[in-house]
Amino acid sequence: MYVGKKITVSVIKADVGGWPGHHKVHPALMERAKELLSMAKEKGTLIDFYVTYCGDDLQLIMTHTKGVDSEEIHGLAWDTFKEATEVAKELGLYGAGQDLLKDAFSGNIRGMGPGIAEMEITLRKSEPIVTFHMDKTEPGAFNLPIFRMFGDPFNTAGLVIDPHMHMGFRFEVWDIKEHKKVILNSPEELYDILALIGAKSRYVIKHVFPKEGHRISKDEPVAVISTEKLYEIAGEYVGKDDPVAIVRAQSGLPALGEVLEPFAFPHLVSGWMRGSHNGPIIPVPLKYATPSRFDGPPRVVALGWQINRDGKLIGPVDLFDDVAFDDARRKALEIADYMRRHGPFEPHRLPMEEMEYTTLPGILKRLADRFKQL
Repeated sequence: MYVGKKITVSVIKADVGGWPGHHKVHPALMERAKELLSMAKEKGTLIDFYVTYCGDDLQLIMTHTKGVDSEEIHGLAWDTFKEATEVAKELGLYGAGQDLLKDAFSGNIRGMGPGIAEMEITLRKSEPIVTFHMDKTEPGAFNLPIFRMFGDPFNTAGLVIDPHMHMGFRFEVWDIKEHKKVILNSPEELYDILALIGAKSRYVIKHVFPKEGHRISKDEPVAVISTEKLYEIAGEYVGKDDPVAIVRAQSGLPALGEVLEPFAFPHLVSGWMRGSHNGPIIPVPLKYATPSRFDGPPRVVALGWQINRDGKLIGPVDLFDDVAFDDARRKALEIADYMRRHGPFEPHRLPMEEMEYTTLPGILKRLADRFKQL
């Protein structure tokens, strides 16, 4: 029994082959992943696991006692993605092994292509969590909803009326261009937080922590987001980043409904078609996590879990499979129509400074000799 003890929740994902194009993960890849993780569970490496998909990304959700950045867990994920890649090659799937940017595992999967969200937590008597999975977008797509969950009293009533949340939370923000981080307090430094995270292609919320005096230790994360940027690893455009996140809920944290409420607004995110376009992110049930129109629009899936006293994953509940999000989906499709009518023009297409890491530089290089000084 792990109540009151440390366990780790790891969500690790990678695009190792799309079916067809960038549409979906083939069931054979998921079956191979399940076989390998089942063996790891039998050996005692994992407490529990679940394999799923979002768009063309294979998603591994795992509980264990190895801690964050465990070589054993990361090696298991790497081997699983490599094996799934071999299946993808046999099936002739598109972009087989696309997110595996290194040739060999070197002790830690970070910086090798896959996206990772992990948190080591002291298991509460009742531990509800939500894992979020996005496709066709970038890590900064989580900035607005995570801020609203933990920093916006108009979203999260508990910040006002729950004495266990009233002190606010601490946001760890990463500068993913300069490779620096800062921790800012909400509500005291609210405007500073917004000044940074509004620039979502550069400043990304990585963790949210409680403050001193919370029933959860101030050094124990209550939300974590993957921040891997594929172009930062490969030096060129190799695909979208398609982030994942883990959020804990209830008992001094946002209620489940407060965790989901930000997605009732389909905000604009970067990374649609070819990673080069802005569009609305649609909250969808898993059955609709299959981007198709213009390779999109971007999708987000929310899977709800209870972690029981033995560290087992009880779930998932497909949380966006609810008519309450129908209006958000309709609004997103209306926004998609509006953005699409811009064609290759901004603001549908990303601004030039963000196109630097796409395939556009190849076009500019070809035209370079034809430019004349004014």
